[in-house]
Amino acid sequence: MADPLLFHPRAYDPAHFDAETRRLLRATVDWFEDRGKRRIIEDYRSRAWLDDFLAFSAKEGLFATFLTPAAAAGREDQRWDTARIAALNEILGFYGLDYWYAWQVTILGLGPVWQSDNTAARERAADLLDRGEVFAFGLSEKAHGADIYSTDMLLTPDGDGGFLATGSKYYIGNGNAAGLVSVFGRRTDVEGPEGYVFFAADSRHPAYHLVQNVVDSSKYVSEFRLDRCPVGPDDILHTGRAAFDAALNTVNVGKFNLCTASIGICEHAMYEAVTHAHRRVLYGRPVTAFPHVRRELADAYVRLVGMKLFSDRAVDYFRSAGPDDRRYLLFNPMTKMKVTTEGEKVVDLLWDVIAAKGFEKDTYFAQAAVEIRSLPKLEGTVHVNLALILKFLRNHLLEPAAYAPVETRLDAADDAFLFRQGPARGLGSVRFHDWRPAFDAYAAVPNAARFREQADALCDFTARLAPDERQSRDLDFLLSVGQLFALVVHGQLILEQARLTGLDEDVLDELFAVLVRDFSAHAVELHGKESATAGQQDWALAAVRRPVVDEARAARVWERVEALAGAYEMSA
Repeated sequence: MADPLLFHPRAYDPAHFDAETRRLLRATVDWFEDRGKRRIIEDYRSRAWLDDFLAFSAKEGLFATFLTPAAAAGREDQRWDTARIAALNEILGFYGLDYWYAWQVTILGLGPVWQSDNTAARERAADLLDRGEVFAFGLSEKAHGADIYSTDMLLTPDGDGGFLATGSKYYIGNGNAAGLVSVFGRRTDVEGPEGYVFFAADSRHPAYHLVQNVVDSSKYVSEFRLDRCPVGPDDILHTGRAAFDAALNTVNVGKFNLCTASIGICEHAMYEAVTHAHRRVLYGRPVTAFPHVRRELADAYVRLVGMKLFSDRAVDYFRSAGPDDRRYLLFNPMTKMKVTTEGEKVVDLLWDVIAAKGFEKDTYFAQAAVEIRSLPKLEGTVHVNLALILKFLRNHLLEPAAYAPVETRLDAADDAFLFRQGPARGLGSVRFHDWRPAFDAYAAVPNAARFREQADALCDFTARLAPDERQSRDLDFLLSVGQLFALVVHGQLILEQARLTGLDEDVLDELFAVLVRDFSAHAVELHGKESATAGQQDWALAAVRRPVVDEARAARVWERVEALAGAYEMSA
């Protein structure tokens, strides 16, 4: 019997979506299942480009349906719907991150286009999507990374109202095949921010030179060079400060996808790991009979459930966002940083159980163990996203504002605001609803209540012991504070989604036992920081808590985990 909390390919029925979305999601699952495990693993090992998958997508209109906003749509079912995009992320992650990556960088490449007022470029993008083309996002450079202030992609006026673009880009997914590459550069004749330009290039143009795939993978993460590439008015997407904003706002849209890809990877890895461990006999007993194995697998399971709960709830805030509600700007780096690092923990726990099996060439797990590492490192490192999260700490914890409740958003609506986010600044003015009611609703769940004690302690820290001017320059210290804050936000949205879905309270209690341990571990880490004051050190030790132990509860959760053994095995 399928666990309702996890994606199960054979039981998957996304009945909460409209008919065309259900058809496309189910068709995608069926395509992978028909392809079979052996073929998918062999394509991964041989680094094969994704021609077959992209042909399937083109035939079904998958990318065109899911990635064309209503304003550019030629068919009724086309819209930018974060809920169904998240569902496809999970499916693609479940079968292989290479497939997801081609889709993800297409999303990034489309971001500057859909934010643009250039009608010709928008029509060109919609037509390319209808023809099954992929897209690319030309932002990073070898010497500067994603430091867009320092771009060396130069646009020189050609004397006829256009430009000639010369320069290189590095680490650009789909750069080998993209019908349109959104490229960031700067004019040579205009100084400062007003000289920024986002323009569209074609990877098939003679002035576009593909240098290499910089990774050893089916993911084509390219280095390319433009050599006096013509850029006409129809190619200009944004100029000046708007080009800068388009870059950051595109990342706001795109980096959310990493969380649900991570979930898909973890789900497939969990099925394999639990099945293997349960069938393997050591000293006359199944491996799953050993107490430490049960704890590791149960911890992995509840962490994975927490990843799903947080991400599903974050979708609602994305879809309900607007000029007066920008709470998504916190929940977005949370999905990018917190959910993906939770994914690493899940895979590590599973790997500790299955040990050498995790290296074997005929397993999905072997690629999961590699690919799960990449997601926390894409679209900004963990440290970059933690630093961003910290900007919201005081407003979120201490200064709540009144908002109407945000309901579950699975409706077939277009998330148009994501392409009119406006200037990428003013984070200090973003306000949040009160986080406490989510915890109040579960005051009777022992470990949720215990974690609430730690959350209240963090409020006290923020009010009385916030970093001084010297510590505010110590990023190492601040990141420890950020980890504690991230746990509170993580717990809040988990509880909100648990309430909306009626989550089994045994699972919730076991999950918060893990979060209590995590908070305690980060508090101890903060205690040890060189710049921590005596008052902060005392606070840190006082915030340490022991989870509430309940053997009967743990046994009931273990029954759910054990039931995953043999529940899903991909056909050969």
